Amino acid sequence: MSEITHHTDYRQALAVIKQRIQTSQTRAVLAVNAELLNLYWDIGSQLDAWQRERAWGSAVVEQMALDLQATYPGMKGFSRTSLFAMRQFYAFFSPQFEFVPQPVGQMPWGHVRTLLAKVKSVELVLLYAQACIEHGWSRTVLAWQIEQRFHERVGKAVGNFAQTLPAPQSELVQQSLKDPYVFDFLTLAPQAVERDIENQLVAQITRFLLELGKGFAFLGRQYPLVVNGKDYFLDLLFYHARLKCYVAIELKAGEFKPEYIGKLNFYLSAVDDQLRAEDDQPTIGLILCKDKDKLDVEYALRDINKPMGVSSFITKDIPLSVQSQLPTVQEIENELAQGYGESNQ
Repeated sequence: MSEITHHTDYRQALAVIKQRIQTSQTRAVLAVNAELLNLYWDIGSQLDAWQRERAWGSAVVEQMALDLQATYPGMKGFSRTSLFAMRQFYAFFSPQFEFVPQPVGQMPWGHVRTLLAKVKSVELVLLYAQACIEHGWSRTVLAWQIEQRFHERVGKAVGNFAQTLPAPQSELVQQSLKDPYVFDFLTLAPQAVERDIENQLVAQITRFLLELGKGFAFLGRQYPLVVNGKDYFLDLLFYHARLKCYVAIELKAGEFKPEYIGKLNFYLSAVDDQLRAEDDQPTIGLILCKDKDKLDVEYALRDINKPMGVSSFITKDIPLSVQSQLPTVQEIENELAQGYGESNQ
């Protein structure tokens, strides 16, 4: 092997060039996708005008599909169904936008069609488009988030973040948490206790992280903390890459009780003292319980000076006989890995 390949300067220069190539490839993909959506917008605009001004109905769309497929036999995306989707695309957004709106213009066409099929409000489409780009959802995950009514849950945790954290960190934390969380992959008996919930969440960690949202990195369960020579164990510990802070989660199988706040406050103090680095933001605490009363939570948090919130979680009782038909962790991981690499058709 050439001696130059071992030289530090060469390896550093090569790393820079590789990063530049990767950045260029990403920009090229985004540019091609944006141009494609602009094309579909223009075609949709023309079809919409013909329908309104000349009363040309579905027959002209079907004929155009045949003509375009004959002219461009190697190009996909000009079927009758696709042309109708382009007209819908333009008609949906054009009353409010002169061009393809951001962040819709950054999404693959397949994602856009999923949104148009499942969401009826322009405001909600833009919310899901922004979340899709931020979290890197595949089409399947996007459809699942819509079905689970992500827009009604995001940012809804009851907490004291506005009082205990400076802006904009407080807003970022609030928007990173949900209420309720949907753990429809859990199968809990009526007498289930916290350890049962913890076991299943960790066993299905990929799906758990998917529901928590982008940025959460799992550090451990029953995380050991030693305070004054005594051993304590935190249910679940995460680090959030975007918020740049630790996130301590306590699980409760039943209804929220005010005394839970004192225990979580103790754990946050320990994590801040023992794990938090100088450039980390204050550790956040989250209590996940089966049920809660908002007023109880607000009273319990009123004079607490550490950032914490309380959210409920929803499970779905599934007979053991059909558990084998559910997607496995590996299948979910494969789906997540596809991400934006999937076909945009």
